[in-house]
Amino acid sequence: MKKITLILFVLFALTSCKNSDKIERKDQPDIYNVQKEDHEMNKAIAEAKKTLPEFYKALENNNPDYNAFAIKVRFDAGNDAEHMWINGLFKKNEDYFGIVDNLPEITQEVKQGDTIKINAAKVSDWMYLDKDELKGGYTIKLLRNRMSEDERIEFDKTSGMLIK
Repeated sequence: MKKITLILFVLFALTSCKNSDKIERKDQPDIYNVQKEDHEMNKAIAEAKKTLPEFYKALENNNPDYNAFAIKVRFDAGNDAEHMWINGLFKKNEDYFGIVDNLPEITQEVKQGDTIKINAAKVSDWMYLDKDELKGGYTIKLLRNRMSEDERIEFDKTSGMLIK
């Protein structure tokens, strides 16, 4: 249940974010667009890519305090891209796989429920919780920082994540 709650609250964080366009969808999480030229977002994505080995190490650690593992992956859609969280992660041989958790809005590369091989070049973020403390989540932290103080307080109260 914690994984589902976490994903919903991460989406809540995006709803409140300044500097993003919101697409509302019936019975699906909202989508928030960020410009390709967003320097801070590109820096957050670069940091996630650079630290991806830390994520894989934690995933394989079997530490009972670690939970809610997810990787955000970029999917192409013509001249655009859609970034979606992948959960249900597992390793087979030397490759990592996971399940697309949301209904895509613009990409036709995947559909909800697909099991995909994780391509490290397309990873745009990663996260897990150490007990309740967010590890990784570089894009989440950036979007949270862009919220108003009231929105951050509400996010922190309802997300169940401790963000340092």
